[in-house]
Amino acid sequence: MKSAQGSLFSYVWRNSNSEQIRIIAIVIASLPFYYLSLELPKLIISGALQGKGFPDGGGPTNILSFNSGIRIAGFELRFSGIDVDRISYLFILSFAFLFLMLINGYFKYLINLRKGALGERLLQRLRFDLFSSLLASTPEQRQRLKPSEAASIIKDEVEPIGGFVGDAFVQPVFLGGQALTALVFILMQNVLLGLVALAMIASQVLVIPRLRREQIRLGKQRQIASRALAGKIGEVVETLDEVSNHGTATLERGLVAQRLEALFGIRYQLFGRKFAVKTLNNLMAQVTPFLFYTIGGYAALTGSLGIGQLVAVIAAYRDLPPPVKELIDWDQQRLDVEAKFQQVTEQFALATPSARAEARAAEPSADRLPETGTITSQGLTAVSAAGDRMLDRVSLIIPLGRHTMISGAGEGAGCFARILGGRLTASDGTLMIGDAAVESISEATRGRCIAYAGAEAAIFDGTLRDNIVYGLRGLGTKTADDEASEARLAATLRVVGLSEAVFRYGLASRSVADEVPVLTAHLAKIRAHIRKVLAARGEQGVVEPYDPARYIRTATIGENILFGVPNDVAISGARLAEHDLTRDILDRLGLTDELTIIGRRIAATMLEIFSDLTPDHLLFERFSFIAAEEFQAYRERLARADAGLSDDVDRTKFKGLALLYIEPEHRLGFLDEQMEQRILLARQAFRARISQDTARIIDFYDSNEWGAVPVRENLLFGRVTSAAAGVRERVDAAICEAMVELGLDSEIYRIGLAQPAGYAGRLLFPAVKAQIALARCLIKRPALLILDNALSSLSPTEGKAILRRVCDAMAGRTLIVVAREYDGEVPMDVSVVFEGARLRPTPGQQPAAAGLSGEREGSDRDDVVALRAVPIFANLDLARIKLLAFTSERTVFAVGDVLFEQGTESDAAYVVITGTADILIGPSEKSVRVSQVQAPAIVGEMGVVTGEVRSATVRATTELTALKLRKEVFLALLEEFPDMTLSVMQLIVKRLQDNVAIVSRRERDGSAGG
Repeated sequence: MKSAQGSLFSYVWRNSNSEQIRIIAIVIASLPFYYLSLELPKLIISGALQGKGFPDGGGPTNILSFNSGIRIAGFELRFSGIDVDRISYLFILSFAFLFLMLINGYFKYLINLRKGALGERLLQRLRFDLFSSLLASTPEQRQRLKPSEAASIIKDEVEPIGGFVGDAFVQPVFLGGQALTALVFILMQNVLLGLVALAMIASQVLVIPRLRREQIRLGKQRQIASRALAGKIGEVVETLDEVSNHGTATLERGLVAQRLEALFGIRYQLFGRKFAVKTLNNLMAQVTPFLFYTIGGYAALTGSLGIGQLVAVIAAYRDLPPPVKELIDWDQQRLDVEAKFQQVTEQFALATPSARAEARAAEPSADRLPETGTITSQGLTAVSAAGDRMLDRVSLIIPLGRHTMISGAGEGAGCFARILGGRLTASDGTLMIGDAAVESISEATRGRCIAYAGAEAAIFDGTLRDNIVYGLRGLGTKTADDEASEARLAATLRVVGLSEAVFRYGLASRSVADEVPVLTAHLAKIRAHIRKVLAARGEQGVVEPYDPARYIRTATIGENILFGVPNDVAISGARLAEHDLTRDILDRLGLTDELTIIGRRIAATMLEIFSDLTPDHLLFERFSFIAAEEFQAYRERLARADAGLSDDVDRTKFKGLALLYIEPEHRLGFLDEQMEQRILLARQAFRARISQDTARIIDFYDSNEWGAVPVRENLLFGRVTSAAAGVRERVDAAICEAMVELGLDSEIYRIGLAQPAGYAGRLLFPAVKAQIALARCLIKRPALLILDNALSSLSPTEGKAILRRVCDAMAGRTLIVVAREYDGEVPMDVSVVFEGARLRPTPGQQPAAAGLSGEREGSDRDDVVALRAVPIFANLDLARIKLLAFTSERTVFAVGDVLFEQGTESDAAYVVITGTADILIGPSEKSVRVSQVQAPAIVGEMGVVTGEVRSATVRATTELTALKLRKEVFLALLEEFPDMTLSVMQLIVKRLQDNVAIVSRRERDGSAGG
């Protein structure tokens, strides 16, 4: 504890000694005024009230007279004083006492103000020092420190330390000075009473702190338990997806409940000890007045003590216990803060460097890495916390300025990369870059010249741009939106394959007119040019324009009525059904009953196909009209409707569901041309009757204005249809071409880069996070780039394409790539292979829907029938078949269209509803037809399940309609429904058997022909 105390007080004194001295000087200057405030009550009682010093107890007396005995230029320094009577004397002394009270109050105000400012400044410094220690910590220390605990310590746990540092030196001087002044005053009045006061104070000082030792121990336990609770809660928050995935919410609640109960037990014991000590302290404080009244009263009655003296002693003692009690509290706070300070410094203190590390750190550090030479390791060894060797005496030479592939199973390759990248500390051996040891490279040089990207991408809570240019900020490089910076950023996006994604983010963004002044200024020209490009590409019919006289099939029924987008939640989405004007118009046009029926059918469909899914399933958020928590309410509404007991609230809720319906997207067959025309009449009536107040909360579609719709729809002044394969991608490509020709594509990229990434990148896919982390490394143009399985979250094809571009971008600079396997497709200068922890040298170089059975005709029934005809779905019940249809996307292919191509990413499976297609293998110009598929059938499921690229090309030989099952949805359904998983596995095995048979037959035919 002494060491902790020395550490705490030395830290406080080192960072605040000058201000501490100034405050202590103010404290010392206040003590004479405090003593006079104790003396004056005695003079008031003895002199003014009892008349001592007045002739005969009533005549005037002389005050303030003095004679210094000093003569200057024949004049003697003396004052004859003034004569006052008892009443005047009383008022003079009383006002003097008031004046002293004001002075003492001002001193307390000034001291407390300066202490408070000092405490806050020291708290600011302490937090900054702790954060600096965190930044300077070793990789091993970072692994042991939980983010939630570190944040809790810096933000909350050091708060009491900050409150104490202002009192560390000033408080004992201030309180001790006051207590000592009062005690001296009492001793000067009566020695016996002074000894009584001293004895009582000594007993408090000796007894109370001893009793508080248990409080300190319990307080330390409480702090540790609170920190563990914060760490557990933070851990659960960061892994909520896994908790939901494995259904362990009840387990986690139980664990947190146990920690809360343990914390309650500690706090209960602490309260009991605290109030017991407080009661004893108060009792001892009350005994002293009893002794004063008894002993002092006896002395006053016997004439050995004056009444004025007794009153003054009692008044002085009244001011004595508070400073003593506060001193005891200060000592208690000191012990508590020392314990906290010790824990905090132990948590954040840097490990004592070894002699080897100190020697390396003492070597001069270069401003930049050498361009030529080698990276050399000698006997490099790394040991895990469990004692396992991750790297075992590796000696290796890698040339600088070249591209090196390090591959192999086990920890060795990645461990070497992490040591080189500063993410791990070697246990033994040396690692040199040129003539500089890796440990001796300064933080500034490392940040400027070395870039490391690992398998787990770190994403900050900011925009995409903030994340990509983050590395430039540490270099002091300009990151403004000037032409050079934007060109550098655009080039980096192309290298990592993010250009298309960022452009799509920009098109999907909802930006107000003030945020895109350049686009709004050229809006008419942009729209005309995009139409021209679409026409040149033969894509005129893929955009549905916002025409006041036409029903917008890609918009909801509610949006068609408004012919715009509400910017007030009161009339957005299903709430539009509650709007008075809307209700009146629907009643007048006879649409209320029909929309209510549609809403009932939607509710029944949702309850049927989603009832087997867990509430947190991704399909709920993406496809269901009804939130999971509202399912029971809608079951009850449907039951009342079937019984003919629906009320107005039920009907309004059903109408709200109907207003969210989009026929081409949901495909439940509820809208025909006649119904669309009636909704157009509702649109006309709404515009004719809308008030100015309501008009302000709706952003109407206007061909001359920028609307509250995504950028894509603003540029098109319409919506993309989704009746054919790849339509949105082709339209986006046309928009990109048009914007490039107009020189405005940078505006879309700027908008896309302004999109938020979310906390820890939760708004981004893993592949995009990996690309952003790589872009962050590339944009600062490092001399050494280390990719430690950084592309593992991308598909093999895309990863290799990005790696080729990275190699081109790093030409003439050092690139080290770590991967589990190296197939040689991307040429590298050097190849190094690890076997476990040791080295083995090698030679270098759109949603669909299903509906209610029997209630309608149309595409939704075709989808269910087609899916039922596919063998792998044959054993699924009707509800699950409908769920599969609802989550699919109907796609139409013309003769010769390619469903997917060999070697591309397996992003979806296709259920062929109508038509036929050939299965081809080999290069497109020399492809060989191996088989044909015809409806009903499923293709592409093997690559989705295995994660490999497409093994063949599928090309339509007739007009073909298919249901596109996106990869994430298909895999989610496999996870949800074991029967379906078994069927898929059986199909894959059968296809493999058929392929083997085909190969064998061709080999026999070839042999026979030979």
